[in-house]
Amino acid sequence: MKINSYIKESISRQFVALICFFILLFVVGAAVLVGFQKSLNDNYISNREKLVAKRTVVQNIEMHFNNSVSNARGYYAFNNESLKELAQNDQEKTKKLIQQFDKITRTDDDRFLLNEMNDFYTFYFEETMPKAIAFHEAGNYKKVMEIANTGGTAKVEAFKAQITTYLDELNKVLEQKVTNLSNSITKIQIGFLFYTIILLILVTVIGRIMVKRIGKPLSDFAYAANEIAKGNEAEVKIEKTRKDELATLSIAFSRMYQSIQEKENDLLTQNEELIAQQDELYAQQTQLEDVLKTIRYNEETLYRRNRLINDLSSSFNKEKVLDSIIKNMCNLMHADRGIIVMMKEEAYAGFGISMKGAQQFKDYLYSDMYNRLEEQRIPIIIKRHLEIQEKGYHEEDGYVYDLYIPVFSAKKEIIAIMMLSRFSDRFTEFKIDEFITLAKQIGISLDKIHLFEQTEKDKLLNQEILNNVQEGIQLVGINGEILQVNSKFCDMMGYHKNLESLAGKSWHEWTNQLALFLEGDEALITFIENSLGKRSNSSFNTYPIKKENKVINVYAEGLYRNEEKFGTVFVYRDVTKEFEVDKMKSEFVSTVSHELRTPLASILGFTELMINRELKEERQKKYLSTIYGEAKRLTDLINDFLDVQRMESGKQTYEKKYIEILPIIEKIVENQQINAPNHEINIVLSIDNTCIVGDKLKVEQAFTNIISNAIKYSPKGGPIEITIYKEQDKLNVSVKDCGLGIPEEEINKLFSKFYRVDNTDRRKIGGTGLGLAIVQEIMKAHGGEASVKSKLGKGSTFTLSFPYVSVQLDDSTQDGHMDKFISYKIMVVEDDYSLAELMIHELKDFGFQVQYFKSGKEALEKIGQQIPDAIVLDIMLEEDDVNGWEIMKQLKKRQEIKDIPIVISTALDEKEKGYSLGAMDYLVKPYRPSELSRTIMQTLLKMGKIGQVLIPDARKKDPNSEK
Repeated sequence: MKINSYIKESISRQFVALICFFILLFVVGAAVLVGFQKSLNDNYISNREKLVAKRTVVQNIEMHFNNSVSNARGYYAFNNESLKELAQNDQEKTKKLIQQFDKITRTDDDRFLLNEMNDFYTFYFEETMPKAIAFHEAGNYKKVMEIANTGGTAKVEAFKAQITTYLDELNKVLEQKVTNLSNSITKIQIGFLFYTIILLILVTVIGRIMVKRIGKPLSDFAYAANEIAKGNEAEVKIEKTRKDELATLSIAFSRMYQSIQEKENDLLTQNEELIAQQDELYAQQTQLEDVLKTIRYNEETLYRRNRLINDLSSSFNKEKVLDSIIKNMCNLMHADRGIIVMMKEEAYAGFGISMKGAQQFKDYLYSDMYNRLEEQRIPIIIKRHLEIQEKGYHEEDGYVYDLYIPVFSAKKEIIAIMMLSRFSDRFTEFKIDEFITLAKQIGISLDKIHLFEQTEKDKLLNQEILNNVQEGIQLVGINGEILQVNSKFCDMMGYHKNLESLAGKSWHEWTNQLALFLEGDEALITFIENSLGKRSNSSFNTYPIKKENKVINVYAEGLYRNEEKFGTVFVYRDVTKEFEVDKMKSEFVSTVSHELRTPLASILGFTELMINRELKEERQKKYLSTIYGEAKRLTDLINDFLDVQRMESGKQTYEKKYIEILPIIEKIVENQQINAPNHEINIVLSIDNTCIVGDKLKVEQAFTNIISNAIKYSPKGGPIEITIYKEQDKLNVSVKDCGLGIPEEEINKLFSKFYRVDNTDRRKIGGTGLGLAIVQEIMKAHGGEASVKSKLGKGSTFTLSFPYVSVQLDDSTQDGHMDKFISYKIMVVEDDYSLAELMIHELKDFGFQVQYFKSGKEALEKIGQQIPDAIVLDIMLEEDDVNGWEIMKQLKKRQEIKDIPIVISTALDEKEKGYSLGAMDYLVKPYRPSELSRTIMQTLLKMGKIGQVLIPDARKKDPNSEK
């Protein structure tokens, strides 16, 4: 009994101990589960707060840096001091944020980014930005652009990319933390569930074993345990009087059952708490995903905004920038269509619209919307029904949302209007400030482009002005580099490349090329080099250019800014002609002194002989003839001087009429042949009509100079051939000799004043060098020209070309000779008969046929029957209500008579009105009658009108003869 009792007691104690052990394992597992889950939550929250703090600091650093860059660029573009202060304030804020980031740095990536921030802070805020501001304030915009182009912009973009990469990595870490937390919690819950199931299985198995071991008394306990395991209620009935192990076991089992129920309730409660925590974690995960979506949306928006800003600042091409603006704005605002239109220009750009739609927008922009934008000065959102062409296949009603954004200039004027349209959802009102901010950025860019375009126009205008200056202009920097030149400088100095290729050339590059052009003469280069270093304001020097046979005058002027020299302007003036004129004048003085003194010496000598000596009559006549000839020679010389002076000043008058040049030439040949016994002068006539319009005396003077030169410059005699011929629309007279000839390089200077070919053979031949200059002036006054062909030592051919006059000749004769005259039909309309009589007399004396009318109506009727060659018209006509203005209007309406030249003769000084109605000339009474004749003749010749050469026929005197 004792053994059985001991065994039973031992089994009972083991069973109780086993049950307690399993209960302890369950409680410990539950505690570990709760503690580990709390540790995971705390660790996740701590790490998330640190990562969010890092991201916030880095985003603030990026924001202040971008603001500083934008404000600095705005300051460079518009010189706005407030933008400069904002940029400097952002510098201090950025520095503090970097220090704050330093305190929370943990990883190698954090420390690497911190070093990059410090390096970039030093590069941009302490080095680059102060330098750029200093250059900008000094006006050295080229240095500012050089800073940006030599790596500044690239380093800014690289730093932006580093920050963006770092933020992306942070976001990925946050996402990974959330995923890890969710996975860990799920694993813990599953593990605890398996742990509980295993414990229950162990308890059941061991219990069954214990029941079998103690036998039947424990079967009830097994059954009860099974019922409990099944979730059913069970009760073990043991006698109350029993006090053995079964009683103890019964009590323990009851307590265990009660404890299990309590623990089960606790586990259910904990399970509910875990489920609640899981739901909270899912909610937090959803919230984090929403935050992540917001971050990604903001990141994408920031990227698009940065791309818009970069495109705005990357080009000065207006069309390209406008196209970039509308595309980026549609992308940034998620708009389906868009357009931007410049107000004061034709420039625009559209996205998703046709040219017709763009034109429609521009046509109706000023009707209403412009006034609303001008008044409200903020973006306007309009909701409207979809038009039929916008619906596609949809039949139901739909709406489109139009956003109008005004773009203002620095002067607060609307310079452009944008319209963006959405078909999906509306533009939100709370984004108005964002629209305004973007519009400001666009306005700054457009102002910058306008400033650039104006600068380019001014630069082009300045260059065009310089190119039209007849002096060569060169701007050289303090280091000898070329800053700017004009086209005249390039032509003068042998630089045949374009102007842009010269700008920026160093001292050695352009001076070496100039030295080759100067053929080794370093005087000019030495002068330029000395002028670059001098403090004096200006200096002049003259240098010859052997290669081009030129002489240039060089003027140097130093350029100063704030008492500091930054360059030198060199002005190159071609004084070759002045130099040659001075040279010719010197030669002229010596020549004229010889030409004047020689005849004066003869005159004085022979006069002194006649005064002091008694001479025979024959010798006196001989001396007087010599004195007369020398005096005439002096007179001709002085007349040449006076003719040249009158021709150059425009005071020389010409009495032009129709003249025959053949008799003039024959007369000159006859006179010249007497003084040229060694020359044979022949006239070759290859045309019957030798009639020209000209001044007979001046034409005779021109031929005399040419023929006398042919004789003079053929000192050994020989034939001289004068040929009269027609060539196209010219009547030419060529004079060919077999004399000394002219060097080829001297021919283009031959008709210059005082010019004489420098040749030993010609020094023996007298002359002033004015004869050919006078011939050229006479020919120009007659609408012709003088030219020469010559070979040295083989003679010369001078050709005088006159406008050819086509005439019709009546071969009738009267009294054995021809009496030729030119006839134009002139109509005179004048209500003052006395003045009309004077005008008719003057015109008839000049060779015109004249028709006179006092009435304007009669004149118009006659013009319809017989068209005159020209009309002399008075404005104020008293006979009827048709005045001169009305006559001119009627004439211009009819095609066949609208080109009749009209010369107005009136007391009204309304020249502008007369010329506007088609008058060829306007004479205000009183004027000389001869002025009227010359005006009509010059007008007809200018228009190419040719009269008829009429020859009076004796038969016309007989009224019975046929006409």
